[in-house]
Amino acid sequence: MIYQTILRAFNKAKVRFVVVGGVAFNLLGGYRATGDLDILLAMDEDNLKKAIKILIKKGYHVKQPVNPLDFADKKIRDTWVKEKNLKAFNFYKDTAGYEEVDIIVDTPVSFTAVLRGAKKIEAGQCCIPVASIDALIAMKRAAGREKDLLDVQELKIIKKLGKR
Repeated sequence: MIYQTILRAFNKAKVRFVVVGGVAFNLLGGYRATGDLDILLAMDEDNLKKAIKILIKKGYHVKQPVNPLDFADKKIRDTWVKEKNLKAFNFYKDTAGYEEVDIIVDTPVSFTAVLRGAKKIEAGQCCIPVASIDALIAMKRAAGREKDLLDVQELKIIKKLGKR
């Protein structure tokens, strides 16, 4: 997994996070090509600063013309949400492979609820907190894109089969 170094660094720094989106879908037993890592973070300033500093140290940049650490400031972040319709704060790394990390801002399920139901999944040499099938279904329904609605159907089958 290309994001393993970030996830290990998050674990080591005790960043409070949960993997969601396409990577979570795959870790829960689905199969879909995905290039980015979507994460939910506890939105307190200290946690956000730890996560952002790790991403910067690992060579990630923001697409927006802003200081990425400003995202940790609730007042600034709320302004971006209100005035710029911010749904996710994107970091990218354009080295050999194009890598992206999205910190999800707009979610129908709170971080606390997702974390409470998260599954710990071993991937490579990393223990990853992954959103539960139910939380992921709620998030993908809210996104409403065709690929997310297809994922919802597959997640329902995975849940019925008891794979995760």
